[in-house]
Amino acid sequence: QVQLVESGGGLVQAGGSLRLSCAASGRTFSTYAMGWFRQAPGKEREFVARIPWIGGSTSYADSVQGRFTISRDNAKNTVYLQMNSLKPEDTAVYYCAAHLGGDIYQRDAYRYWGQGTQVTVSS
Repeated sequence: QVQLVESGGGLVQAGGSLRLSCAASGRTFSTYAMGWFRQAPGKEREFVARIPWIGGSTSYADSVQGRFTISRDNAKNTVYLQMNSLKPEDTAVYYCAAHLGGDIYQRDAYRYWGQGTQVTVSS
């Protein structure tokens, strides 16, 4: 079992930056690939980024490629999402979750969702 708590959201102007954190509890955290999703009002929850449990390549949605960076520190049981050059369309609640297998872009492939952290980007 893994419990996840997101933090670091807030209000930022367009062009600004934020770093989100996802703190995990549970001894098995370091064995899971981890992902970030986001959900804007009235929209489906969508994939943002994924990082393997160790080694391998990261994956990003086209909409954030080149602006967002996912990373993790297994010693601290934490996953990060560095978000730069933020746009108003990035406004959403951001969630982290553990990827258990299957299509990395699909919500159903993830479990142990956190409660989310709100990111609001003003124009």
